[in-house]
Amino acid sequence: MQPTVKKTVKTIIHQGNDYLICVKANQKSLYERVQAISADCAPVSVYRSTESTRQRQVERIVEVFDCLAGIAPDWLGLRHLVRVQRQGRRQGKSYDQVSYYISSLATTARQFAIAIQGHWGIENRLHWVKDVVLREDECPLKQGHAPANWGLIRSWAINLFRLQGHTSITKAQHRVAHDIEALLLLVQ
Repeated sequence: MQPTVKKTVKTIIHQGNDYLICVKANQKSLYERVQAISADCAPVSVYRSTESTRQRQVERIVEVFDCLAGIAPDWLGLRHLVRVQRQGRRQGKSYDQVSYYISSLATTARQFAIAIQGHWGIENRLHWVKDVVLREDECPLKQGHAPANWGLIRSWAINLFRLQGHTSITKAQHRVAHDIEALLLLVQ
């Protein structure tokens, strides 16, 4: 029996692109296999970095593995497994977190670190703002086109605030909340 190729991965590869996919615990067999490989095999590339910002200190260790034994062949183009360990202190509390990725990229641990941090930058600058600041998940409009339409409006508002130079969406909201002139100046 021929393995089923993952459709999204197949599309990515056939369009001449590469993928870097986070492997989560809900993908049980893949997750366990990647964990086992990273525990048993030696990495082909390692990158360490330390960062201190505000009330946060973090050390990242990115390891790249080329051992793919036991990984289902339906991950077309798979070349590397990546393990990212983050250790540090956030608001006085210690944490130790490990994430796993699979990728078709043939690159170094340093380049994987840059790509993964770039993704988290997007996550923090957009999705976190929508979820926490604009409380998107609490929106009572859940049917029809309303969720998509409100999502577009939220993205539009965030982009307008950022185009006007606001680094804090919360402060920008407060500034224009009761000032129609300031609100209208955003769209000029």
